[in-house]
Amino acid sequence: MDGKPIQISARDNYPLAATVYLPSGGSNKLVLINSATAVPRGFYEAFAKYVTDAGFTALTYDYRGIAESKPNSLRGFKVTMRDWAAKDMAAVVDYVCEKFEPHRLFMIGHSVGGQVAGLLDNSDKITAMTTYSAQSGYWGFQGGEQKWVVAVHVYFTLPLLARLLGYMPWSWFSSAEDLPKGVALEWSRWCRDSKYLLGDDSLPLERYRNFTAPVMAYSFSDDKWGTPRSVDAMMSAYPNLQRRHFEPEELGLKSIGHFGFFRRGSERLWQDTIDWFNSV
Repeated sequence: MDGKPIQISARDNYPLAATVYLPSGGSNKLVLINSATAVPRGFYEAFAKYVTDAGFTALTYDYRGIAESKPNSLRGFKVTMRDWAAKDMAAVVDYVCEKFEPHRLFMIGHSVGGQVAGLLDNSDKITAMTTYSAQSGYWGFQGGEQKWVVAVHVYFTLPLLARLLGYMPWSWFSSAEDLPKGVALEWSRWCRDSKYLLGDDSLPLERYRNFTAPVMAYSFSDDKWGTPRSVDAMMSAYPNLQRRHFEPEELGLKSIGHFGFFRRGSERLWQDTIDWFNSV
């Protein structure tokens, strides 16, 4: 089933690019996929189609400033990471509830997509959520050499280049999208705090306690960003938490890492998620 491109208005009417995948025969169950930082929604297409084949409607979208939701130039574009939750993610939840009226709304949170979901003011609409490598970004919790790589980025690369260029050229260092200045500065500030975003008192952190839907948090042994310690540090903010930890070898995979769950070949993990959704 090919996806249909649509546009969703954020809470402040900023246009967000999205794609909806509709199963044949329709469905009263919907899976909303929240991307990782700087990852375009197209990355999740194979997983979205698998979900659709399993009888769920699926929807992906780009946060403002990313992929097809970015302006012609990121210089001077004002947005923070908290805006992705308060203005974008919250609006997409409102949209799918109004447009599709699902009896059951499931949320997928990849990395930041699971980290900031607890900031939503409409989490009561969510039936359950699964997260993948939704870790504390604190540099000291990263594994192996990544601890020092992340430290260099959050203390120097992100804040310096974002201020110098007016945006963060993240594509210089990875295959991901460039970041708006405000996103890069807020993210790097959180990553310097041992409590990550949970140490930012300017956020409505009490909303995490109101996210009472069941949450299943996945971690993977070869993910040096999403170590069990870092995932536990972030996801412990959710009151109804369950955990699953996998090693690639037990699934017949060479690697999973921070992104591998959503790549083809991980269908066994995808089915694990579907089975859990159907059980809650």
